[in-house]
Amino acid sequence: MRRILIALSLWCLSTGAYAQDRAAVERQFKAWLQDTVWPQAKAKGVSRKTMKRAFDGVTLNWKLPDLIPPGQAPQTPKQQKQAEFGSPGRYFNAGSVQGATATGRQMARRHAATLAQVEAQTGVPGRIILAIWGRESGYGQVPIRHNAFQVLGTKGFMSTRAGYFTEELIAALQIAEAGHAPSRTLKSSWAGALGQPQFMPSNFLTYAADGNGDGRSDIWASPEDTIASIGNFLSQHGWIAGRDWGFEVTIPPSVSCAMEGPDQGKPIRDWAAMGITRVSGKPFPNHELPGEGFLMMPAGRNGPAFIVTPNFYVLKDYNKSDLYALFVGHVGDRIEYGVGDFSARWGKVGNLYRSDVAAMQRALERQGHDVGGADGLPGFKTRRSIGRWQQATGRTPTCFPEASMKAALKP
Repeated sequence: MRRILIALSLWCLSTGAYAQDRAAVERQFKAWLQDTVWPQAKAKGVSRKTMKRAFDGVTLNWKLPDLIPPGQAPQTPKQQKQAEFGSPGRYFNAGSVQGATATGRQMARRHAATLAQVEAQTGVPGRIILAIWGRESGYGQVPIRHNAFQVLGTKGFMSTRAGYFTEELIAALQIAEAGHAPSRTLKSSWAGALGQPQFMPSNFLTYAADGNGDGRSDIWASPEDTIASIGNFLSQHGWIAGRDWGFEVTIPPSVSCAMEGPDQGKPIRDWAAMGITRVSGKPFPNHELPGEGFLMMPAGRNGPAFIVTPNFYVLKDYNKSDLYALFVGHVGDRIEYGVGDFSARWGKVGNLYRSDVAAMQRALERQGHDVGGADGLPGFKTRRSIGRWQQATGRTPTCFPEASMKAALKP
């Protein structure tokens, strides 16, 4: 009988069945709120009334990703059946870019006074604020439907990053206690990000700003507060007033793509002396020449190349993706200057899975390369590691994963 029970338990786990029924887990959730969350919230000045109102009728959201119910081991990722890895150019599909640009120009006219005021206060150009606003919430037009307390409570109780989301839940309760929310319930994304700028609650507490002078920081319903908050975030993260974010450039064959990265900066005049030129045909602005610049090639030799400034990496503080920061800079330029598409075309990626890229990364790591982690995503450390490996093995450096590398870079 004992063997049968053990076998049954193992079968439940192997089939993904929960070790405990959901009703029991919901009871554990309620106990966790009282025993763990409430003492921390109380220490931060949250009242029992706010705590009760926040979780009145709230249950766990079992549809959220990356959940690990109590008593259940993390599930092994399923074998990939579709090619997930594609050209970075997909991020810049015409609909997203043109839509963000067209609406951004309307918003630039509608909120010209606020944008000018925030730019004067923070040094952050209005076009950059608009592009972030458009990317995050479609200028406030994308519905934000989730209950933040349910999302953060669920993830704080049973997710792969429970500690992080518990801290964000406490921050959300502080926001509610201060009366910042425009309605009874904080609305968020499925990841717990709040309002039109999509701030996590801790970022709201640190960076949310009052743009219309009413004494509140309403990033859910106020465009002025949204604009001021985005500008404040970028300013506090080190935006350098008067500098651009970057320039699309042509890279001569003599300049290795493996020179990419924020730790390999040079004065822009030095990049220019190496033969790097702007695709527009214009020289780099004189005031930019002594400033530090960095080579950025999100698709290696298979797509557009850029010389970016430190402000590009401030944009990455908003979202860690190179492509996100590039999208924001590009759309901002389209809004204000009317520029067109990138000059260089994005190359195609053939027959690669993210797991293939991760295998290449592990192989490069064993050879001593720092790829930034074997996650299947080719960030700048992976791109330049590929370039260095290609150079060392007599290949033409492209600094980007290719199907032909799979056999040579086996884990």
